[in-house]
Order: sequence, then structure tokens, then C-alpha cells
Amino acid sequence: MPVTFSGWQVVEDRKPLRGGEEPKKGHAYNMYHGTFLAHAKGIITQGFKQSKDGLLGPGVYVSRNIDKAKCYPLNTDKKDKVVFKLRVRVGKVKKIDCDNHPLQKAWHQNGYDSAWIPPNSNISSIKSGREEDCVWDPSRIEIVDVACCMEKDMRQALRKLIKSQRRAEGECNLCHQDTGTSPHPVQNCWQCNKSICPFQLKHVCDQK
Repeated sequence: MPVTFSGWQVVEDRKPLRGGEEPKKGHAYNMYHGTFLAHAKGIITQGFKQSKDGLLGPGVYVSRNIDKAKCYPLNTDKKDKVVFKLRVRVGKVKKIDCDNHPLQKAWHQNGYDSAWIPPNSNISSIKSGREEDCVWDPSRIEIVDVACCMEKDMRQALRKLIKSQRRAEGECNLCHQDTGTSPHPVQNCWQCNKSICPFQLKHVCDQK
């Protein structure tokens, strides 16, 4: 359907997922992932890969807490680490809040897309009291920025690579969202003749 009005602004709920707040089914949240700097380019261009196992079984482990993400990989110098800022579509989430939970490593086989251990739960192996998030399908995770990288030149290079990768994967040049299987219906604004996409968060006509 053509856009026939000359300006708009979308108001989004940009509240972060707070510590202890249960993720809601179908929502997307900003989260973080710490990894080796040497692996960063490969992750950007090829995507995340599931870990073979972990506290919540196979999956991609992410965190809503940037300070926790900065701790990973463990026992690694800061200059050899990078923390990605992510947009994570959590899907259907299973809360795991006790040791030997029957679905602790079988949540995906039972219809869940993500698993979440709340803070200060009865999981004896988490000494810090922090929470844990695990996503089964790596395609639910989008890298949107570099949140932390000690090497300035490398940080700039990785950010440039992230932008080019998002465009290559079908990002709309105007709204900067994933176009999916078909391009967005870009057209010219009937008033200012500027190219617009109906999925843009904001469009204001040029004042003449």
C-alpha cells in the first residue's frame, strides 16, 4: 500500500531487559556476547555456532548484562576480547530455576527456543548470583554493534564489517531493517520527493 502522508515518527519501547525480568515470548531484546578477538570477523561473516554443551545444554550463550559478557572468554587478557551488542529474538522461553530441572538441557526438544536462569536461583553452579541466557537457533541472534574492544582500529574495522554484512544479508538502506525474502516497497514522498520506506522509524519532509 503506498504511503500517502508526508511525515511520521514511530515511538518504540526501548527499555532494556532488566536483571531478573523474565523475557516475554516473541520479543526481541538487546543482549551481549563476549568472545575472542581472533574469532570476531568469522562470527560476523558466518554467524554464531552452537556450543556443544553447557549449563543449559547446546546453544548460543548470551547475556543481558554487559559486565558479565566482558568476563568472557574466561582467563583471557582484555585486549584479546571483544563484546558484541546483539538483538536477540528469544521466541518461546523456558525458565530453569533449580538444580536437576527436568528440562535443564532438554528445553529445546520440548518446544522452547531459549532458556533462562533467573538471578539468585537455586542453581548451585552459579556462584555469582547472575542469570544465564541460552538461545538454540543462532539465526535468532543479530550482531548490531561492537560494545567493547580495547583495540581502537580493530573496533572500527569490526563495526564497518558489521554494517557491510547487514547490507549484504538484505538490510534496507533506508529503514536499516532486514528485508526478509523481498525488498521493502521504497517510493518517493509525494510532498518532498525524497526516497522513503514505510518501515522507517521517522520521516520529516525537507523544509523549502
